[in-house]
Amino acid sequence: MINRRQRFKIEAVKPPKQDARERVYNFNEVSQSYTPELAMEQAQRCLYCDHAPCSKACPLHNDIPAALFLLGQGDFIGAALKFMETSNFPDVCGRICPQEKQCEGSCVILPRNPAVHIGKLEAFVIDYVRKNYGYPLREKAAPTGMRVAVVGAGPAGLAVAEELAVCGHEVVVYDMWPYPGGLLLYGIPNFKLNKDIVFSKITYLEQMGIRFICNFRVGKEHTVEDFFRQGFNLVFLGYGAIKGGEMKVPGEDTLKNVYQATEYLVRGNLPPELLPEVWRKLPDPKPNHTGKTIVIGGGDTAMDCVRTARRLNPDAKVYCVYRRSEVEMPGRYEERVNAVEEDVQFEWLTAPVKFIGDENGKVKAAECIRMRLAAPDAKGRRSPVPIEGSNFIIDCDTAVLAIGYSPETDIPETTPNLKTTKWGSVIVESEETGLTSREDLYAAGDNVRGADLRCGGAQSSCVDAPQVDGAAREASGLHALFVWCPDLLGTHVILSRQASRTITGKRQSAGVATRNAVPFKDDLQSPVWSISLFYTESRKFPLRVLRICFHKGESSCPH
Repeated sequence: MINRRQRFKIEAVKPPKQDARERVYNFNEVSQSYTPELAMEQAQRCLYCDHAPCSKACPLHNDIPAALFLLGQGDFIGAALKFMETSNFPDVCGRICPQEKQCEGSCVILPRNPAVHIGKLEAFVIDYVRKNYGYPLREKAAPTGMRVAVVGAGPAGLAVAEELAVCGHEVVVYDMWPYPGGLLLYGIPNFKLNKDIVFSKITYLEQMGIRFICNFRVGKEHTVEDFFRQGFNLVFLGYGAIKGGEMKVPGEDTLKNVYQATEYLVRGNLPPELLPEVWRKLPDPKPNHTGKTIVIGGGDTAMDCVRTARRLNPDAKVYCVYRRSEVEMPGRYEERVNAVEEDVQFEWLTAPVKFIGDENGKVKAAECIRMRLAAPDAKGRRSPVPIEGSNFIIDCDTAVLAIGYSPETDIPETTPNLKTTKWGSVIVESEETGLTSREDLYAAGDNVRGADLRCGGAQSSCVDAPQVDGAAREASGLHALFVWCPDLLGTHVILSRQASRTITGKRQSAGVATRNAVPFKDDLQSPVWSISLFYTESRKFPLRVLRICFHKGESSCPH
């Protein structure tokens, strides 16, 4: 075992990348995997801090020091299982989460040394387990007889479906796309996330008994109320945010080869057999890729679009037009570096004012205007202001709008008493409970918090799952009442296997039982456990403990 001083001196090494001149001719993942030896060495750069700021900065609160310690000792399986304790998609999060703003951005060895490459190491260990052993199948509780419909097979829907299946409920997932995966399959290009990872996860979930019904659009044709008529006890809404933003400039809606980012990415990255029928039957399912392409926007989706355009036609120019400067770009720095390496041309402080068409109604150019940034407002945000007389033309044969997403409104418009914001996002009691304005509907993910390319949707679904589990049990009269202790997650108590107690208290914003606790000490021969308590209090039902997560604990109760 090396000491901290020695670990601090280990040189930071990122895994290799495909050469930029070669990778524009394929859709394979750009970032390659560590070798086992290099992964172990890089994991040992972690100082295993007691206060673990990386774990606190992680939306899922992964036990990163523990996972990296196991990885550094060569226990790849143990490291993978440690990440899996708190994450439903560690191999995905290791690739697409903005680690530089979360775990890695909080690493204590910054700024003297580069942060530990947590995301790359997380992806390595999960890939190792998946490729050599497959995902470890989780133990399921006995069937409860409860049925839950999940709307949306993206990260939020898949995460909550897995957790509810573990609780013993029958789960059916409905999705509008031809194959499950949502954003993971139809939004993120293969050069960032190998689709075999998504296919493996879906197979794993099917092995757990989860059913998927695809090409099923919930809203006007199939309403949420239909699920209750079919005998479902609860419905979870995780349908995401796929409605593209509009610029409202001339030519945007009328010219050919002007695409919303979703259509462009789906058609540009997936084989015909995974496309919706309307696109699959086109003479060429791919989007137009002759000549120059211009992409409007500066986020991660814009970077996905410009890099897809480079691969669809490596010999043509691709422009990224953004109305602010590079400093204000919201996307990941790593993706911007990849785009620059792939020879994408950036036009900063620029915005289109109209798209110009040819005699055949196809876009041939974009008229743009230069911008300047105004003084910061009360929130520190600098708004772009047009510079009069600075208009100029960018020739293009394809234009892609990547200027943000919002949820579609079909479901809220056809679901009585479901409250939403003016932007169409579903209003929930809190992201910890996911309870909507109706007690039989729960929601999480992008249709609640807005479009977000990270693990936030899965994180909120993991927190929601215990609430949905408890509500499903309550709806059928099944109660899970256990003794509980004051404090947050990880309280130590002596618990009888047979014991059950009615409990009282008030709902806390964090969704964790924290009041009026008396440790139950009957049956002292029963094992001692570290438990995590989740509970809810609805208007129809008394307070219930919803789930207890068991782990071997201390030998005595500290309370």
